[in-house]
Amino acid sequence: MTYKYETILYWSQEDNAFIAEVPELPGCMAHSNSQEEALANVNEAIGLWLDTAKEFGDPIPEPKGRRLMYA
Repeated sequence: MTYKYETILYWSQEDNAFIAEVPELPGCMAHSNSQEEALANVNEAIGLWLDTAKEFGDPIPEPKGRRLMYA
């Protein structure tokens, strides 16, 4: 399944891997040796994040559908 949360994909020299982060879901991230696999892994991580939030009754943010702004 593909989710509509903003995902930031970057190369981490420190980890020697591509990192995919989902800023709207705290702590939700994944990594891999390829961009494609990092994105596939983060989609799985999003699903797990959402399942866990539902299980514990935590709020689930709606995808903003636009680029997040950073200061």
